Amino acid sequence: MNITANIITLNEEDNISAVIESVRAVCDEIIVVDSLSTDRTCEIAESMGARVIKQAYLGDGPQKAFGVQYASNDWILSLDADERLDDDAIAAIRALNLANTPHDAFSFCRKTFVGKNFIRLWYPDRVTRLYDRRRCGFSAKKGHAKVEAGNIHQLNANLLHYSYDDYAHMVRTTEKFIKRGAVLALEDGKRAKAWDPFTHGLAALFKALILKGGLFHGINGWNVAIISAFSSYMKYAVMLDMQKDEQ
Repeated sequence: MNITANIITLNEEDNISAVIESVRAVCDEIIVVDSLSTDRTCEIAESMGARVIKQAYLGDGPQKAFGVQYASNDWILSLDADERLDDDAIAAIRALNLANTPHDAFSFCRKTFVGKNFIRLWYPDRVTRLYDRRRCGFSAKKGHAKVEAGNIHQLNANLLHYSYDDYAHMVRTTEKFIKRGAVLALEDGKRAKAWDPFTHGLAALFKALILKGGLFHGINGWNVAIISAFSSYMKYAVMLDMQKDEQ
């Protein structure tokens, strides 16, 4: 199929082989945009036939958009290194007639795992990853960006997301993104108020446990809900500290 896989990486030597193998089933071109890895990510990717383009990290949206200019195809399949196409996604993509489709893009259900634990709380977590670059593309948002398209078709297919090795890894990763989230929010002109850590932390906990039913998902539901609430609380706490430093 005339689809270019566009994968962003940073020190992903443990993941890069699996994601490339996954997209090979539907893509005739693979581009890896690497954020200056210091491990064997680029070497492995090139040995598997991918074209590696090195680019210092620009932010989520700009980084995912960067490699598109090098693509030979108009249809782009964008994945992170810790994502894989499930068998049903491969079948769904193969069944598409992209040359004559009225749709600008296609979305998948994303199944996220912490270690071997499937997190039902976050499912189906719709993400748009297959798109026609002539009609749409990723937003320029530096935080978690998305494909901005007007006519998206929802595929009944799954994208597997092996985001964390275990809950300890999830906590470490959350700590890393707390400050990044605070910095991006302040750059966007947002300001935190004294009560924001409490209100946003409690809102995140209520949403995860009650609105999304995490209360009934066993220990995995509780773990994810508490970590999510901690992340939301600390983002605004860090923003308050940064605002004091500005003053």
